[in-house]
Amino acid sequence: QVQLVESGGGLVQAGGSLRLSCAASGRTLSSYAMGWFRQAPGKEREFVVAISWSGRSTYYADSVKGRFTISRDNAKNTVYLQMNSLKPEDTAVYYCAADLYGLGSQVLNEYDYWGQGTQVTVSS
Repeated sequence: QVQLVESGGGLVQAGGSLRLSCAASGRTLSSYAMGWFRQAPGKEREFVVAISWSGRSTYYADSVKGRFTISRDNAKNTVYLQMNSLKPEDTAVYYCAADLYGLGSQVLNEYDYWGQGTQVTVSS
C-alpha cells in the first residue's frame, strides 16, 4: 500500500506561483510513475502532468505546458508540481497519483493510489 498526501495548495493571484508536494509513505516511490490530476467544481477529473517511474519522461496537458513542471525526489519519497503563471482556470482540487512501473499515463484508471487532494484557488 502507498499513502499519498498532497500539500502546498492555497489562494494565489493570477500570475502567481505555487509548489505542490506529494509525499508518500508505505513504499518507495522510485518504482512508480506519478501523475497530477485536477478537478474543478462541476467538472470531471482531468490529467495535468505525469512523470515516468524512471523519471526520464514527462507528459503535460496542453493547458499547462510551459507553466507547470513536475519533478521527483526519490530520496525524499516526494513528487513536486511547480506551477507558475497561474490562471483563474487553474482553480481546482489537485490530486497526485501513483502507477507501479508506469510510463506516465494520462488515464486515471491506470493509477493505483491517490491522495486526498489539495485546493488551489487562483483569483483574477
